[in-house]
Amino acid sequence: MKTIEEKRSFNVSPQMIWNIVSDLSRSDWVPGVESIILEDNVRTFKMKGMGRLVEKVLKCDHDALELEYSAIETLAPINHHLAKIKLVSNENESTDFIWTTEIDPEEFADAILQGMVSSLDQLELVLSETT
Repeated sequence: MKTIEEKRSFNVSPQMIWNIVSDLSRSDWVPGVESIILEDNVRTFKMKGMGRLVEKVLKCDHDALELEYSAIETLAPINHHLAKIKLVSNENESTDFIWTTEIDPEEFADAILQGMVSSLDQLELVLSETT
């Protein structure tokens, strides 16, 4: 199993980011997603040219600003997937977005990291349109 991490600082409040990330049916900050169907704590993504991806949301803590989810149905043959997002407020009104993912087999780590980076790039665009 491999753990990957991507950290990025944003010059907005944690609550602005959390309002986007914690809206579990919102897809505008995740590239390649056509739609998300949310049923209880399971969300199903319809991906452009890639079919569907199903995740189970394990934690969405509005006080701690933490989100945890696990892919439970994918086209790729994975044994384990656990992703965690944590928002940390800085003194200068900026926010650190810390995203870690555990993946097995390790061969999928690079593709997952690329997806994390492109999602954070898209999140920057979404935030720039709302400020």
